[in-house]
Amino acid sequence: MGVVVQKYGGSSVSDAAAVKRVAQRIVRTVQAGNQVCVVVSAMGDTTDELLDLAEQITPTPPGRELDMLLTAGERISMAVLAMAIANLGHEARSFTGSQAGVITDSSHGRARIIDVTPGRIRTAMDEGAIAIVAGFQGVSQDTKDITTLGRGGSDTTAVALAAALDADVCEIYTDVDGVFTADPRIVHSARRLGAVTYEEMLELAASGAKILHLRCVEYARRYGIPVHVRSSFSDRPGTTVAGSIDDLPEADMEQAIIAGVAHDRSEAKITVVGVPDVPGKAAAIFNEVARAGVNIDMIVQNVSQAQTGLTDVSFTLPKTDGAMAMNVLQVAQSTIGFARLQYDDQIGKVSLVGAGMRSHPGVSATFFGALAEAGVNIDVISTSEIRISVVTHADKVDTAVRAVHTAFELDADQVEAVVYGGTGR
Repeated sequence: MGVVVQKYGGSSVSDAAAVKRVAQRIVRTVQAGNQVCVVVSAMGDTTDELLDLAEQITPTPPGRELDMLLTAGERISMAVLAMAIANLGHEARSFTGSQAGVITDSSHGRARIIDVTPGRIRTAMDEGAIAIVAGFQGVSQDTKDITTLGRGGSDTTAVALAAALDADVCEIYTDVDGVFTADPRIVHSARRLGAVTYEEMLELAASGAKILHLRCVEYARRYGIPVHVRSSFSDRPGTTVAGSIDDLPEADMEQAIIAGVAHDRSEAKITVVGVPDVPGKAAAIFNEVARAGVNIDMIVQNVSQAQTGLTDVSFTLPKTDGAMAMNVLQVAQSTIGFARLQYDDQIGKVSLVGAGMRSHPGVSATFFGALAEAGVNIDVISTSEIRISVVTHADKVDTAVRAVHTAFELDADQVEAVVYGGTGR
């Protein structure tokens, strides 16, 4: 028997009818001769509603108690799904993250998985039951408190369980038919990709593509777990995320230069103005930011002005961390010696990703040419071996994505992308 781990997002289990439809799909997978472990997210917008409830009580809820509150959403999903499967004549057993053996560090709200010990899950599956696991949550190794993994944590739970169970595949069910060359809400002519390498998916996820969470892809690559992205609303083939760009035949890389165009509006930009251009100042800036637990994305330093010996350092970071980063830098202003800070949250990032970029000349010229023709001004540029990213004004993001998508001939002849649930997750 094969072992299949399936994950269903919030839009896939948004109401009773959706839960029943998912139950039927799970039962069909069992009837095909597989052992099945299912990971579920909270129903619909439950997590947002719980966050709103907490905010009505207090603007600064204790992290431990907020995690206790938020994990209720997934517990509801797992229980009602188990009931729906039982109603179809199959045994299902639901488990919280801690019962499933998902062990994390003690960082509330953004915990990382340390280990998975799925003894109870294996026992349930070996006894012929379908295991239903609440995603997004675990238990701290140190404090034994309930923790949550942050947004997209159910994806990570599913891949971690797939690795621990030595599953044949991890199926991520969402409300779109796979990974597309761009967000179908912006580019209606986006094409579905049949297969994507781990590296390409990592770059797409890091660049704002919401279809898979970054940590989920990292985990899958580390343990070699194939991830199959599909829609729970259709039977279309979806997209397989597996393999490395280093293993691609040269002919395949030449045939598919670009995997897709991603965008991200969730970032802000901080510019540290008037930094003394001497060794150690950049380190001092980013040490302060790191101590605050803020993740940095793109960094650019201007050329020093000879007459003043000063330079400017700009970096992008999540908007949610903007206030914290500004506060810690203002406190350290006298120590570092910069003149002032500038903050801009009206920005967006547009990224081009593709394994074939490594060996195909002219990609940068086509990319920047398309942006220029579309009248898109560029603020910051960052590159990797298989990615080019730029920061522009927020109101130019859609224009930039469409222009680049067309410039690289990624448009489909007919509409392939359907967003069934409206969220893309």
